Amino acid sequence: MKKQIERNGIQNKAAAPKERMANLELLRCVAMMMVAALHFLGKGNLLPDLTGSNLGSAGLAAWLLESFCIVAVDVYMFISGYFLTTSSFKLSRLLQLWLQIWSYSVVFGLLGAFTGVLRETAFDTHYLLTLLFPVTMEHYWFMTAYVFLYLLLPLVGLAVKKMTKQQLQLTIVLLLVFFCIGKSVLPVIFEKDAQGYDCLWYLCVFLTAACVRRFGAPFLEKKGRGLLLYAGSCLLIFAGTLLLRLVYLSTGRLEARLGMCMEYNHILPYLAAIGLFGAFARLRIQGKFAAIVNRVAPYTLGVYLLHENLGLRYSWQKWLGAERLAAVAAGGGNGFGAVGSLLLGTAAAVAVVFVCGILADMVRKWIFDRGHGIMLKVGPYRKLMEKIEKADAMFR
Repeated sequence: MKKQIERNGIQNKAAAPKERMANLELLRCVAMMMVAALHFLGKGNLLPDLTGSNLGSAGLAAWLLESFCIVAVDVYMFISGYFLTTSSFKLSRLLQLWLQIWSYSVVFGLLGAFTGVLRETAFDTHYLLTLLFPVTMEHYWFMTAYVFLYLLLPLVGLAVKKMTKQQLQLTIVLLLVFFCIGKSVLPVIFEKDAQGYDCLWYLCVFLTAACVRRFGAPFLEKKGRGLLLYAGSCLLIFAGTLLLRLVYLSTGRLEARLGMCMEYNHILPYLAAIGLFGAFARLRIQGKFAAIVNRVAPYTLGVYLLHENLGLRYSWQKWLGAERLAAVAAGGGNGFGAVGSLLLGTAAAVAVVFVCGILADMVRKWIFDRGHGIMLKVGPYRKLMEKIEKADAMFR
């Protein structure tokens, strides 16, 4: 069983694999597609108001799809944590990440503004500052959380490697009690609840992934359990949302908490993310398909940085037909035709966004690699790279 677990992805040892795990790289791609689906549904106005009296079959389908995709961000961070656990902090990696974020922020942010594509955001000083300082100004909230978590890697990574299984598990439980379980049970708004849009929540996810990497996950070792946990949790997210809606329609209360089951730090998305990771960890992907997945997966972050750029964030949904689908949903669209249009339209939009994002990041990396090669011929730049390499060596 141990060999099977290590081969499929849920490892009991801390040794990092020499090659990419195609199954988890495929999950990375799927998670990014889910992110695009969430932004198409939400910013494309395809999710009917839960306070309305009639959602329609298309509206219900949209919320069901939302329920199954809401795990995406937790999954993406889980994968990152799973691999970062066995990695050392690298200043070079931090700088590369920052430059990647900054290039998308500035280039596409300015393009969106100067071409008139920019919508629902004013082109002012605050906008320019957001483009120039994308991490500290939270141009991309996920990247802000990720960068801050990476800055903590020298401390957190060392702690995880030294902690016993019991110490790590108790730490995770205590963090979940404060940042997850309480808000998942009580339908109230806690002042310190950031709904998962912060570094602290992703520290919880990171530590969970680290625990799985170091000590395994016995529950997920049995075939089918991961998929069952994912599907069951997502269905409970959908059912819980509809139940809260019924309570609101009957009593007029809890309006502010109708979407609580779909918050990133709710226990159900957290469990669904673990389940989906476990399901993919058991997959065996080989041959040409594995090669394609491993080739594409490193560019998935570009998908996010492109379609969530402030200059494009509220525009691309219209280009890809969201307004037409939203009109059907707003009219209480019923029947298989309305549901089919919603699902096919969303799938098509996600495919376009994903392909464009991958291609954009391939071009970006090609430019960066060529520029780096040219700059290495410049003395000061070469000396700077040598200093960065020395800084990397400090943490090995």
